[in-house]
Amino acid sequence: MDDVEKAILISFDESGAIDSELKLQAVNFCQKIKETPSICSLCIEKLCFCKLVQVQFWCLQALQEVIRVKYGSMSLEEKNFIRKSIFSMACLEGINDKMCVVLDSPAFIKNKLSQVLVTLIYFEYPLIWSSVFVDFLPHLSKGAVVIDMFSRLLNALDDELVSMDYPRTAEEVAVAGRVKDAMRNQCVPQIVRAWYDIVSMYRNTDPETCVTVLDCMRRYVSWIDIGLIVNDAFIPLLFELILVDGLLEQLRAAAAGCVLAVVSKRMDAHSKLSLLKSLQISRVFGLVSDDNDSDLVSAIAALITGYAVEVLECSKRVNTEDAKVISMELLDEVLPTVFYVMQNCEMDAAFSIVQFLSGYVATMKTHSSLQENQMLHISQILEVIRTQIRYDPMYRNNLDMVDMIGVEEESRMLEFRKDLFVLLRNVGRVAPEVTRIFIRNSLASAISSSSDKNAEEVEAALSLLYALGETMSDEAMRVGNGLLSELVTNLLSTRFPCHSNRLVALVYLETIERYMKFIQENVQCIPLVLAAFLDERGIHHPNIYVSRRASYLFMRIVKLLKSKLVPFIETILQSLQDVVARFTSMNLASREPAGSEDGAYVFEAIGLLIGMEDVSLEKQSDYLSSLLTPLCQQVEVTLMNAKALNPDESSLQLANIQQIIVAINALSKGFSERLVTSSRPAVGHMFKQTLDVLLQILVVFPKVEPLRTKVLSFIHRMVDTLGASVFPYLPKALEQLLAESEPKEMVGFLLLLNQLICKFSTLVRDILEEVFPTIAGRVFSAIQRVVDSSVTETNTEEIRELQELQKTLYTFLHVIATHDLSSVFLSPRSRDYLTSIMQLLLHTSCHHKDIVTRKACVQIFIKLIKDWCAKSSGEEKVPGFKSFIIETFATNCCLYSVLDKSFEFGDANTLVLFGEIVLAQKVMYEKFGDDFLVHFVSKGFPSPQNLAEQYCQKLKGNDIKALRSYYQSLIEHLRVQQNGSLVFR
Repeated sequence: MDDVEKAILISFDESGAIDSELKLQAVNFCQKIKETPSICSLCIEKLCFCKLVQVQFWCLQALQEVIRVKYGSMSLEEKNFIRKSIFSMACLEGINDKMCVVLDSPAFIKNKLSQVLVTLIYFEYPLIWSSVFVDFLPHLSKGAVVIDMFSRLLNALDDELVSMDYPRTAEEVAVAGRVKDAMRNQCVPQIVRAWYDIVSMYRNTDPETCVTVLDCMRRYVSWIDIGLIVNDAFIPLLFELILVDGLLEQLRAAAAGCVLAVVSKRMDAHSKLSLLKSLQISRVFGLVSDDNDSDLVSAIAALITGYAVEVLECSKRVNTEDAKVISMELLDEVLPTVFYVMQNCEMDAAFSIVQFLSGYVATMKTHSSLQENQMLHISQILEVIRTQIRYDPMYRNNLDMVDMIGVEEESRMLEFRKDLFVLLRNVGRVAPEVTRIFIRNSLASAISSSSDKNAEEVEAALSLLYALGETMSDEAMRVGNGLLSELVTNLLSTRFPCHSNRLVALVYLETIERYMKFIQENVQCIPLVLAAFLDERGIHHPNIYVSRRASYLFMRIVKLLKSKLVPFIETILQSLQDVVARFTSMNLASREPAGSEDGAYVFEAIGLLIGMEDVSLEKQSDYLSSLLTPLCQQVEVTLMNAKALNPDESSLQLANIQQIIVAINALSKGFSERLVTSSRPAVGHMFKQTLDVLLQILVVFPKVEPLRTKVLSFIHRMVDTLGASVFPYLPKALEQLLAESEPKEMVGFLLLLNQLICKFSTLVRDILEEVFPTIAGRVFSAIQRVVDSSVTETNTEEIRELQELQKTLYTFLHVIATHDLSSVFLSPRSRDYLTSIMQLLLHTSCHHKDIVTRKACVQIFIKLIKDWCAKSSGEEKVPGFKSFIIETFATNCCLYSVLDKSFEFGDANTLVLFGEIVLAQKVMYEKFGDDFLVHFVSKGFPSPQNLAEQYCQKLKGNDIKALRSYYQSLIEHLRVQQNGSLVFR
């Protein structure tokens, strides 16, 4: 072993036993050798004599790199030497009378040798080395070793150059075209003949070699003359190999692969149809019913589905009636086997079941009525859909426990099913009655054979029924027919043994909810619906995911049925007693704190039921009192004992209070303002008492943000429910909410004030005047940090919260101004902030990146001008405001900000803002007359004088659209005149 061989072995070592420094030296040594002029002769010498595979691989790799990089600079002598040596190795010929050992080496060495040959072909075929393939053919008589090497060469040529399955450069595409053209003209017929002879000769004695040859041939069918394969010799040979029992299974599968390549070859539709018909593909149908896991069955399944795809494609492209008839006959012949394959065999990844079946169903849309065999095919398609949407039982426990594997499988199936349900809808349109009967039978089958072991079949049948409901219009569902009535009745009256399965329980409840329009019209079904949701199939299901979803769906059902449920209220409340008791029970220590939203939907459903006027006042009061009293008592007890609680107890109690607030909040949603304030004030009184209790939470736990958020949400709810009768409670509530308000909570506080203003308008003036100075002080102090941090900290959570606060402030100021409450800004305690407010609004209206926010600020100015400025030139209501508007707002917002090229007239929102700016000018002229006009024109309108005159004329007119159009053209003219710079400022 010389130094080169040692260095190569060390550089390839992966055992970890070699010192890293030594390995690095070896790598560098090998790299230097590659750069020596004699590298090619060195490599070929090593390939002849050295049996070490590492050395062989390194030498072949080095030769390939040298050819790729230095081919253009090599001498003719060196090129000839490499070409002759490499070809001799591949053909099992001696080099200088010495046999080369490469073909005795492992497969990866022979693959590498074939890649070196392909690199030479890239540069030399056909102009320099035109006989490479022809010269190789005589050597095939040497037997399996050379045949194998020739197949590896052709495979490498396909992988490295010809196949378009890999991305290619423009140069590679051009070379591939050159090579293919030359091969077609020169040697493809001889190569095909060699393939035929080898397979015929070796089929019994060396089937592995035949497999290699056929796998190679399959790659080439797509671009060689199809007549070389589709003839009286080769096609019978391929089918004979496929059909004869006793041959090597891989050989039969390889032959099927070649026939599939023939079937898939691109050609004229009429020629393709003739070819497909001539194959008599039905000969292989029987082979798919054998061992479904074998390579042969997989290959036959791929052949049959590929054939079906091509026939279907031909049926779309042929344009004669005879051809269409033939294509449909071939399709009718192959489809039953295709359906069998879809349900029983491992599918080829390249075949899309949904795409094929959707294409076939689309062909039926053109038929006025379906033939008997088409109806049969529709039923088989539906069976395929049912099979495909079934979950694999191996994941049953994972799906029930919702572990990581279960979550992944459920997500995968949800995505996978989407296209199948689209297909189901298409089938339903083509053959609605067949589809409904199939789904009825599927459900009946699931019911009759139901056991806890066939949960997947039940789930699939229910999913089909749910999907059917999605395809029906509300009107069709309301009217219903005999079949739909039967389906829904069977659904409601069935108790599946596998109902404990999470997926079965969920789809069962979702399906009932899907058919509620039918149930609304068929009230006799209501008891069955209630039973399904209230027993262990729904809210009382042992699986928490099911019970939570059942609660939500039940609330939706109550919303839909409402007054129709009045006769069942007692039954419903009795069934939900244990759920309610989890909240109303005084034994808090024994309760585990669940998620704070648990039970909310149940309480909302109860509220919707007992909040109806159809319920008598006496019963309504009893129901509500039985719920609110124990809940409020728990809160009061907790508040009384708050100081005595240790940290663990306190954490549990706070979690319980949160749940209680959520429950009461949800319960109140069922009570309208009219009911609690006008028709039944006694009910309103109960909610006022509850509000009084819950507001104490803000006093006892002023710094617990989750509690404050929940109480704030309840106040929002009470504003809607109690109307103006909530007013006495607002001062205390607002005082407590404002006492500890951080920026994030201040947003919630402003939203509450916005709700109050929008609902009660000027009635909240006194409340607003009381809290506004505090709000203004805090908000302006907080948002100054946004300005200060605009460069360095724009991504911090705190800054994002402050930016949200600033955005909410603009809405708040806009709501005040547009609800006739602008006098709040002028109250004695608020005047200190007036300048800050005006400057903020001015800056925002000119520069804010959000156009909608800028528009809101301009609208605020318009409203303030209308409120604070009289037409007569008497005493100013707000001293200095008129001059601020004329001298600052008008020029900065209405002129300079619009002149800026960032103001894009092509943007829809910007055009709306521009309309408000034009309206502001109109309002300023109406209020200030020539005082505004003279100043505005003098600041913004250079010569010629006619521009100013035209503007004045439009402004004084009554056509606001004409004014807006003229002002836009004027701004665009000024932009050009000033070349984008505001020199007249």
